[in-house]
This record gives sequence, structure tokens and C-alpha cells, in this order.
Amino acid sequence: MKLNQAVSKRLTQLLNEKGMTQYQLYMKSGVPKSTIGNVVNCSYDSVKLRVIHEMCQGLGIGLDDFFASPLFDENNLEP
Repeated sequence: MKLNQAVSKRLTQLLNEKGMTQYQLYMKSGVPKSTIGNVVNCSYDSVKLRVIHEMCQGLGIGLDDFFASPLFDENNLEP
């Protein structure tokens, strides 16, 4: 799996866990709705860490929680 796919899947997991929509995340994080949608839809080859950090703030978690997932295991990621 590519890194952008792992980020997309993790964000989707967290939104489901928190019972949040992309719109609610936009309202809490300030990250534009279009950016959140592009991350979820893997429209970007890479996502800036700043954007992930801002989304984490909106989700009420830290970066460590975001990346604490088997999705980010090196064995699961393509170069």
C-alpha cells in the first residue's frame, strides 16, 4: 500500500471511530473540506505533515495516535 492510501484509510478509520463527518472535521480543524476530501480520496501523492497535524487536532488526538496503526508498518508500505 502506498503511504497516501495508508493516510486515507487511517483518517477514515478515525472519523468512523469518532462518529465524525468530513464536514465536522473541517469545522473543528480548519482544514479545508476540499483538502480533507482529497486526502480521503487519495487525490494527493503525499500529504503535508502540517495538514495531518491540523486534522489530528480536530480529531482530538496526537500525531502519535494517528500513526499508531499497523497501516504504517514498514512491511505494509510500498517504497
